[in-house]
Amino acid sequence: MAGLRRAARRQRAHLRTGRRVLITSLIAFGLLAAAVVGYMESVARPAAGIVDRFELVDQDGRAVSDATYRGKWLLIYFGYTHCPDACPTALNDIAEALDGLGAKRPMIQPLFITVDPERDTPAVLKDYTAAFQAGIVGLSGSPDQIAQAARNFRVSYERQKGSDPDYAMAHSSVIYLMDPVGRFVAMFTHETAPETIRDALLRSVS
Repeated sequence: MAGLRRAARRQRAHLRTGRRVLITSLIAFGLLAAAVVGYMESVARPAAGIVDRFELVDQDGRAVSDATYRGKWLLIYFGYTHCPDACPTALNDIAEALDGLGAKRPMIQPLFITVDPERDTPAVLKDYTAAFQAGIVGLSGSPDQIAQAARNFRVSYERQKGSDPDYAMAHSSVIYLMDPVGRFVAMFTHETAPETIRDALLRSVS
């Protein structure tokens, strides 16, 4: 588990290289402007109607809700522990962003909400989040509780067909920044540079 952050850094570097190649190609074909507009629209769309409401179980088996974390700025990400790339990259980005916050760091609580409660028990989540050394709290719950939380945050997810125990989950990959009273402030993706997340936190958190 200790290698997750290193693996996520390599993944993020690979993604950045891929983006540079893609951008070069788009410029060559005169499509860069259209691609950027489409991307920004797809990222902004989930912001409409976001409601910070959930009733789940934390990684120590305690019942928690959105009210548990009132008074804290929240970085919330929905994913699952068997995710091969987006999830470890997103959590590593969160960890790196938090590293540079200084005195503001205690004001922020990162949460990782699983979309795979069948495999992601509290104990599994606790081991997984500990690897990022960022105080990330893993949250699970019943399938209905997860579904309701996901609806409130406009998160989509779906188990891929097949009975293989290593099945994959298709899911949204958005990091939500919520203020201490539960209002949506900003969103990022697993491709957002940690420095960008850090700077947004430094501007917002007070």
